[in-house]
Amino acid sequence: MRGILRFFVPLGLAASLVSLSHVIINSTLARAPDPESTIAAYTIAMSIFTITERPAVFLRQTCSALAADRTGFRSVAVVMVYVLLFTLGFGTLLSYTPLGPWVFRTLFNAGESLLGSTLGSYRILFLVTVFSAIRCLFHGIIIRNMQTKWLTIGMIVRLLAMYGLSLAYLHSGWTIDGRAGALIFLTGMFVEAAVSAWEGRRIYRQMPERLAHSSIRRARDVFPFYRPLVITSFISVMLAPSINVMLGKTADIELAIASYSVALSVLNLVNSFFTYVHQIVLNFYRLDAAAVRRFALGANLLPAAVVALLAWTPLGKAAFGAIVGAEGQLLDASIEALRVFLLFALVFPWVDYFNGLAMLNKKTRFMMGSQTGNLAVTIAALIVLTAAVPGWNGMVGALAQSCGVAAELAVLAMLMRRWQRRQSIRADIPA
Repeated sequence: MRGILRFFVPLGLAASLVSLSHVIINSTLARAPDPESTIAAYTIAMSIFTITERPAVFLRQTCSALAADRTGFRSVAVVMVYVLLFTLGFGTLLSYTPLGPWVFRTLFNAGESLLGSTLGSYRILFLVTVFSAIRCLFHGIIIRNMQTKWLTIGMIVRLLAMYGLSLAYLHSGWTIDGRAGALIFLTGMFVEAAVSAWEGRRIYRQMPERLAHSSIRRARDVFPFYRPLVITSFISVMLAPSINVMLGKTADIELAIASYSVALSVLNLVNSFFTYVHQIVLNFYRLDAAAVRRFALGANLLPAAVVALLAWTPLGKAAFGAIVGAEGQLLDASIEALRVFLLFALVFPWVDYFNGLAMLNKKTRFMMGSQTGNLAVTIAALIVLTAAVPGWNGMVGALAQSCGVAAELAVLAMLMRRWQRRQSIRADIPA
């Protein structure tokens, strides 16, 4: 158990520190001559970047699960090259052809005043994917070899680099626009990737060239594991716009969207520390399954306990005011939405736990089915709730999303149990 904690706590800290990256960028952009349009341009560009970066992020789980030797690592690295070629090609089309202006005008309703700054920001942001992919690739073998403190170290160095460049923008008289936020982000990701590569290459040199039990010999061996993760991520992308569209049909549109967004940001801050439970399963379950289950039983209750503390005690109002500046009617509505999100906080860590089991047994296609169930139930709940109780406003989104993640857990647990039962039957059949 002490080994699990030494492994997990640095991962949780690294995940929690990610939110500070966006605080540094937004606080810099807020000092621009026209902060509203500057932040809007950067946010629109980031919304596209977030979608296209997802395949790169899943290299972390893929490498952690499959790169048992140098051959496996190189195979995942080849997949990374394919991902980057596609992402950079797509980014180039958006940045330097008429497709980009059309996308930003049509999908995001960006006017001419925003278009130039949005394109300028995206032309920098899509390059961030290169360093994000390198970072996640090396994170995989760092995590697999139990050196998770290097994720925290890399994140701290990244934040220092971003903060230093932010101060340079604020005190040197440089022009602050959307491109400034993108450049700060690019600098931070480059530094974190460099730290990860430095430690990752040291680990790579100590790895065996080829292990007999490893089935990963070339890139094509990686795709059955990796492809369902990418498809799953694109299914999940549809959740946020679906919720925002249906919140537009509640009694008070502005209050519904704002309170839901504020409550979700606090929930994500609480949950961020516990988003690496799947790595506990990947790296410890075969060593001591009972210890992993004990850890999960204890740790997975903590997010719900913190959410309950914030939602039903005076600490919540203080936290909402300090973190997001909410007050008055928005504060009350946000706390009501957070109370509904208690179900999400109870269920989400167990989804991550079962995702770990699916990845451990190379059944990532189960995650496609569970994510589809999440999307279907979320949309169905949104339709019913907006028709039945439109006055719930932000609580409609919180309850629908919580029902969706509960359905995801149910589908995932059912698929894993069914697969384990088949494995048990096969093991009982005499050869």
